[in-house]
Amino acid sequence: MSEKKCNLCYIRQITQPMRSAKSIREAAPYDNGVTRPPMGWSSWNCFRNNIDEQKIIDIAEAMVKTGLKDKGYVSLNLDDNWHSSMRDENGDLQGDLERFPNGIGNLISYLNGKGLKVGLYTSNGTLTCEDLPASFGNEERDAYRIARWGAEFFKYDFCHHHAFTSAAPLVSAIGLIKSGDSEERITVPVSEATLGGNAKYVKFPKLPSGGYVKGLDKNKGIIIFDGIEAEEGEYTLTIVTKKIGDKKERFIAVEVNDGDAEIITVPGCHKPNVYARVQCKVTLNNGKNIIKLYNPLLNKADGYMYQYRYMGKMLKKATARVALESGKAEKPITYSICEWGFNRPWEWGVTAGNQWRTTLDIRPWWIWMMLIYRRTVKLWKYSSKGHYNDPDMLEVGNGKLTFDQNKTHFSIWCMLNAPLILGNDLRKFIKEDGSVDENNEVLKIVTNENLIAVNQDEKGMQCKRVRSLPRADVLAKPLADGVAICFFNRTRFATSATFDINALAEDEYFDFVKRDSYTLRDLWTNETLASDGKLTVELPPYACKVYKIKY
Repeated sequence: MSEKKCNLCYIRQITQPMRSAKSIREAAPYDNGVTRPPMGWSSWNCFRNNIDEQKIIDIAEAMVKTGLKDKGYVSLNLDDNWHSSMRDENGDLQGDLERFPNGIGNLISYLNGKGLKVGLYTSNGTLTCEDLPASFGNEERDAYRIARWGAEFFKYDFCHHHAFTSAAPLVSAIGLIKSGDSEERITVPVSEATLGGNAKYVKFPKLPSGGYVKGLDKNKGIIIFDGIEAEEGEYTLTIVTKKIGDKKERFIAVEVNDGDAEIITVPGCHKPNVYARVQCKVTLNNGKNIIKLYNPLLNKADGYMYQYRYMGKMLKKATARVALESGKAEKPITYSICEWGFNRPWEWGVTAGNQWRTTLDIRPWWIWMMLIYRRTVKLWKYSSKGHYNDPDMLEVGNGKLTFDQNKTHFSIWCMLNAPLILGNDLRKFIKEDGSVDENNEVLKIVTNENLIAVNQDEKGMQCKRVRSLPRADVLAKPLADGVAICFFNRTRFATSATFDINALAEDEYFDFVKRDSYTLRDLWTNETLASDGKLTVELPPYACKVYKIKY
């Protein structure tokens, strides 16, 4: 077996500060074809861990019979506790064998037949929040199983999460062997590489290469193998690392010819031997090539971002694979990142999924919903078409919320461009004689077509808070054909609120043209009113008024 040494264009070590390493945050927006905030129902707020096949079927029947499906609520999402504590004989997730005796795949087929989509759930850790099998270490397997069943929504929680270090491996050498050709072999020690940033070469005679590079921690160093002569084709890249002696997984990014980086996990290891190896596939050009190695994680938050982004990548890979195998059109999976807002997911969620939780779980308590609102309303600039801040599922109809609290809660979530995922018991919309309770206040609220249209607007933009008063807030949301204005009372005391519509023209976010007069439509009553711009509304405790200014 012959061995060719790498012909470097130049061999030098840079000692001055240099940072050619890309941050893991430098990535394109996540794109799976989803362009509207999802609408549907989730099992958690209503049933929590007490779900079964019959309850899900009954909810599906209610979604269809009450007209919720026709209003856009098409995703029926099974939250935690849908699956067994045992993976099947192949290592795949499976439904609870007692509560879902006909299997999840058959249930999804049944629900699809009713015109509904189905969502499933796991966590990014070793277990879910209910201590059932989760997807850490099984991301590709679980994504494929979910896609093969036909699910079209996926919630990825944060329980039992596994933290990654931003410390980097100690790299000793690389090797390249062409696929199918054992003669086309290249090896390069790091002593022949260009180093940048904090990267520093350390002699270590016990290693076959004679040394290693340290200083790649926290995205602050880089190793550049420049001018690697090769024939065009696929190669196996072997990265040789010096064993460190702890159990922490470390990461190394592999970037070939300034293309997209592939992130490789270097397992934690003990030290019975001096070095270890990890491998990946790369494609080289004919002639000279450049391979860069660096640690992409600047901090702990980057580690979680990597985990969520990786699962998103696996979901897209899985739906494409299922489409190829079945010969049917690809079914995209709306990807919901449920990271609880701990690591500022609004800053990186756009590169990882379709929506990201901004806070801890919602509760049917007004004070708690206002805390969630205050966090989320500030994050307007991170929301965009296909990528949404998620203040969690709706509590309309749950707990002891009053009619006005339910109505305002729904209005705010629509203005925030939030996913509209119901969490109440939809069976209560059906009377004992089997007919629909058309006078049910909660059903009337969640089926308001005007507010749903605001949420599902083609422009896909979140509202901004344009005025904050001691007891009331004023929100404005750009629409494809106008602007929606929401006045709402945060308190248990009656109040009034005033806003000058002309002020919207001073904020480029709204692309608003000032006029001499405006016609507004009340989206709850459908009444119209004329205004010269200044608008004052009276608000009972917790109440809201929502208007649309149409261009």
